[in-house]
Amino acid sequence: MHLVDVGSGPPLVLVPGIQGRWEWMQPAVDALARRYRVITFSLADEPSCGAAFDSASGFSCYVDQITTALDAAGVREAVICGVSYGGLIAAAFAAWHSERTAALVLVSALPPTWTPDERVRFYLRAPRLLTPLFMVGALRMYGEIAAATPGVGRGIAATTRHGWTALTHMFSPGRMARRVSLLRGLSLQEELERVRVPTLIVTGEAELDRVVPVARTTEYLRFWPHAQHVTLPRTGHLGLITRPDEFADRVTSFLDSASKEQADATPTNRQRRRVV
Repeated sequence: MHLVDVGSGPPLVLVPGIQGRWEWMQPAVDALARRYRVITFSLADEPSCGAAFDSASGFSCYVDQITTALDAAGVREAVICGVSYGGLIAAAFAAWHSERTAALVLVSALPPTWTPDERVRFYLRAPRLLTPLFMVGALRMYGEIAAATPGVGRGIAATTRHGWTALTHMFSPGRMARRVSLLRGLSLQEELERVRVPTLIVTGEAELDRVVPVARTTEYLRFWPHAQHVTLPRTGHLGLITRPDEFADRVTSFLDSASKEQADATPTNRQRRRVV
């Protein structure tokens, strides 16, 4: 499997969204790599990934891919960060492999109860045939990009950059449709409710996320009362790439706080406080 392994510091695994390509997250990879050892990859069924994909195992293949990445990088435990569809993958990994999950960060993630809405079901009817229409529909993301980069010139430049990334690392409509279909009949909620690792839920502003409604992502807070939620202002679904430095700041602040809380909770520190 082809791994991207950049930066230094505590290890952090970054799982891409439903389009499957890690390259779409490049701004976030660069921002996080200034503080962490970032390990990322394309999803297992992407030809550029070089990983084995077993259609019989379905969604589990993506979860197992995180284990493979950790083993290949020689890492026992890491922060697991998943984006959109990858957020559900990351959450499942935390449920199945809590001993290897130092903390969990979910970014505009699909909840375990997610089902395709009418728009998604329309594209699933003939994903390849409807690709041009899908790409035209993606123009609805311009409002979010413009909000993150005020000014007409900057907004157009940012849109052009993101569009170029999408064109040079093209998504596969067929594979995206298959990833959606792999969620049918998938029941994860009971397993996810047992997750107790430090968890951060990151969303954009409700009126700007036109892909996964913020209210759906924050469903995780109902069964994870220990989780924290932050909103990246002036972003919607693309906050980690339209405002990558701000995203990295929020992740770092959360992880620093979680690390301090864990250190204060150790028996040695509790004993020191009693002695004092």
